[in-house]
Amino acid sequence: MTGSTRSSDGLDARRRRVLFRSWHRGIREMDLIMGRFSDAHIDGLTDAELDEYERLMELRDQEILSWIDGTGTVPANYDTPLFRRLRDFNHQVER
Repeated sequence: MTGSTRSSDGLDARRRRVLFRSWHRGIREMDLIMGRFSDAHIDGLTDAELDEYERLMELRDQEILSWIDGTGTVPANYDTPLFRRLRDFNHQVER
């Protein structure tokens, strides 16, 4: 997979920006993790969930990746229902 399979047509400017940033993280693993999640869920995220997702995107890729793959401990302030959806979505895609 080389990138998004979802068109940004019909998305508001904020969601288009989040979708793009999800596919342009820095390391390919995070492009795939966050990009696929965004492709699948960007339309349905509430404004509060978008706030939370953008907050996650400000973190270093290696930090988030360690939380996703279980090698790092997720701090309580990031261990949210949205983060768990991202993590669980990634584990479903791997299978």
